[in-house]
Amino acid sequence: MTSLVAYEDSDSDSENDGSGPETPRCSNVTINGCEPNFSGCSSLHREADCVQDVSRHAIRHNLNITSSVRTQIESVHKVQNVPSSLHSYHNVNPGTGQRYAQVEHCPLVHNIQKRSFQLKDSNSRAVKPYVPKRLRVAPSVCGMDLGNSSGDEVNTMGEVDSTILSEDSVTLRAHLGTRYAATEIPRAVLFQMAAHQGPVNKVQWCPVQQYSHLLLSASMDHTVKIWNAVDTGKCRKTFMSHGGAVRDVQWSPCGSHILTGSFDSEAHVTDVETGQQLGKLRNEFKITCLSFLPGDHNIFVCGGFSPEVKAWDTRIGKVIRSYKARIQQTLAIQFLPEGQEFVTSSDCVSRDSADRTLIAWDFQTAAKISNQIYQERYTCPSLTLHPKDHVFAAQTNGNYVALFSAQRPYKMNKKKRFEGHKVEGYAVSCEFSPDGTLFATGSSQGIVYFYSYATSRMVRTLSAHKQACVCVTFHPVLPSVAATCDWSGEVAIWH
Repeated sequence: MTSLVAYEDSDSDSENDGSGPETPRCSNVTINGCEPNFSGCSSLHREADCVQDVSRHAIRHNLNITSSVRTQIESVHKVQNVPSSLHSYHNVNPGTGQRYAQVEHCPLVHNIQKRSFQLKDSNSRAVKPYVPKRLRVAPSVCGMDLGNSSGDEVNTMGEVDSTILSEDSVTLRAHLGTRYAATEIPRAVLFQMAAHQGPVNKVQWCPVQQYSHLLLSASMDHTVKIWNAVDTGKCRKTFMSHGGAVRDVQWSPCGSHILTGSFDSEAHVTDVETGQQLGKLRNEFKITCLSFLPGDHNIFVCGGFSPEVKAWDTRIGKVIRSYKARIQQTLAIQFLPEGQEFVTSSDCVSRDSADRTLIAWDFQTAAKISNQIYQERYTCPSLTLHPKDHVFAAQTNGNYVALFSAQRPYKMNKKKRFEGHKVEGYAVSCEFSPDGTLFATGSSQGIVYFYSYATSRMVRTLSAHKQACVCVTFHPVLPSVAATCDWSGEVAIWH
């Protein structure tokens, strides 16, 4: 049975006024109330007419037409060369003179109507369109918004691995949640990984315990790699977003992002699983070192081939503070325990440079707290903080490691130092063990030296590499595992 729906007189030039031949149209529609009921269509041309009638009907009854439906309607219009404006054809009721629309049922229009026409009456709410999470929530690093997010995806080798942070390490499983045991000096090699094509500047374990089987490495070959360095020794992902040597790299505290600094003058924040570049911060100098601000990882500090050290806020993508000194290059940055002061080391080697080798800064005011910390004329290529005591160590090119108080006035301990290894101009880094009982440093000969923190005596050496060993780091969970890297591009795991 056919029900009639009254329409107002249309201003369309295309409607049939009875004087001319009737335009082909679908002629068997039933429109009950405000919901069309269809019953078959014989040709694609009639489907086009059918779509137009349904579109007009939707407008008459305040139906929502989504962008996808409009696209489908326009595609039918193009096939049949029908004007894209919405109009309808009418028949006239002989008894009343009112016009009514009659549209046959066709599967195409029925599917469009079924999926996309949403009724809106006084008792219903408008359906909100779906907005992807990426647009609802700005990319973040451990909860921080990245106002400068570019959304560009980093070039990676192989397919994107979205399971890198969801896999379970069998070796770590027994140690998770347990108290860290006394550190043991590793003696045997577990894995030797030589995928880098240039010197490796730094290696770092993921700080999150359940992800601490992952090791991060930064190389002069412009790449950053993530390894499963506990179970398999295989490279899980390679990031190639930088156009220059990657000099420094850090995990975010949550382990889901990495911060990298390069000789291409850019600092990048990258998502570990997707490889998506979340932030690109450009400096006017080549970056050699960077560090997150303790307690607020929206902010990091970076330095390099410049007399200036900059503090960046990743939420707005801008420099918020600048720290200037009469130096040429910043070699290392180390925040002190309270997080409101940090120490930088420089490459000053002139006659009056002893007062600028190590400088302590106030983070909030950007003022120098002290530049009379280290009075000997040696550069300090790396700094590290003791995990328990208020002490920090400085690697020097005088072939020894000096110890300083982490509290004002940052006096050097003249009775204790770690010596016996050779640096010879390499940027050799050093580190305390997680329990603070051991101190380890690389050397220009490729040997790793282990010292007792209590006595400052050398307790063991490890012939790790054939070329200069520039970095050594203890595992944060496994007490007998350490990672090293050298100038030939090799990364080694020891246990």
